[in-house]
Amino acid sequence: MLSPDSPDSPQKMEDEERDLFLSKTPKFLTFEELRSFRSCLNWACVDQSNPWKASLSWSVFFLFAIGVPIVSHFVLCCSSSCDEDHKQPYDVIVELSLSLIAALSYLSLTNFARKYGLRRFLFLDKLCDESEKVQLGYTAQLQRSMKILCIFVLPCFAVDAAYKIWWYVTGGSDIPYWGNIYVSHSISCIMELCSWLYRSSIFFLACVLYRVICYLQILRLDDFAQVFQVESDVASVLIEHLRIRRTLRIISHRFRLFILWTLLLVTASLLASLLVTTKSNSDVNIYTAGELVLCSVTLVTGLCICLRSATKITHKALSITCLAAKWHVCATIDSFDCADNETPIARVASPRIFPVNSNAESDDEEGDGDDELDNTKMLPIFANTISYQKRQALVTYLENNKAGITVYGFMLDRTYIHAIFGVELSLVLWLLSKTVGIS
Repeated sequence: MLSPDSPDSPQKMEDEERDLFLSKTPKFLTFEELRSFRSCLNWACVDQSNPWKASLSWSVFFLFAIGVPIVSHFVLCCSSSCDEDHKQPYDVIVELSLSLIAALSYLSLTNFARKYGLRRFLFLDKLCDESEKVQLGYTAQLQRSMKILCIFVLPCFAVDAAYKIWWYVTGGSDIPYWGNIYVSHSISCIMELCSWLYRSSIFFLACVLYRVICYLQILRLDDFAQVFQVESDVASVLIEHLRIRRTLRIISHRFRLFILWTLLLVTASLLASLLVTTKSNSDVNIYTAGELVLCSVTLVTGLCICLRSATKITHKALSITCLAAKWHVCATIDSFDCADNETPIARVASPRIFPVNSNAESDDEEGDGDDELDNTKMLPIFANTISYQKRQALVTYLENNKAGITVYGFMLDRTYIHAIFGVELSLVLWLLSKTVGIS
């Protein structure tokens, strides 16, 4: 659980937290809903608000992320005594990949918990400054976050549970055991499944929380775009854009190590899988490499969640720039039209005239992946209250100060994401073709 800084006693902590919550959190998200959200995160054992919880957190981490994988690989893995279907030649890659990504996620979440607490980490302390639309949208997304987490975790766990049960049931006495074979295999299977569930869940938890935080910024950008639909002051528009850019810099700074190391670990895992499965003497089928495929799918899915969330913010910010440029053009055209009505001008014949009020969206068709802000609709004009110089200065500022998620200065836009996914997807498809015959 990600919790705020803890005072002396639990009761005092809850009372002070309730008072602070009620004073600074919008009415749409109640204290009980936030406590319920934290209780859903409690199973991840990342709460280190006191020595007892910190000891429990580290104990669970060392048990399921380090201890069980080591015992599983060096004790339970039967490389010589089992038949061909029960051998696990790629177990070291699976265990190492999941443990490293779980360690990265665990250290990131515990670091966020100590430094910021739940409210600051999720930007709930600043939510009261946003509009009602943003508050409602973010509250709904927070309530859906645990469902989204289950959607990603449970299918992977179900597939691995089916594989582990088959492996222990059909392996029989070839699999090492102590004492009673049935009790020993049952305990070993349960511990391995708990280890898989813990490592994959804590990784997906970090990814889903990052997605939730990014969703708030998308809501803020959508709300910010409405300033071009009404009469606004350029100074207030600039101040709000600076506030959004500052928040995006904070998110980029917090998650840059997590995103960078996730990308490196996923790429290294896929490359190692590719190298060992393409050896001439490698035995690759659904039985020997099934867990390797599931591990790769898990890692790529989590990386996909993070990169897609960051890309959507960058794309939305670029749409804001396009919207501002279109707003400036519409206002400039309108101002010249007003001047033309006062001063007679000579009409020049044109071979082709494009209607000013033409709407390209009249066909009720939208391009695949179009943004709702990046459309062909004309904007209402307020040229009389905003001068040309101010509009031009604002558009120039937006063009030269792009907002978005960065990783050590590199903007995570669609160009970078396409290149990354091109490499990652090719590795995954190659691995799948070697195991289940996808071509």
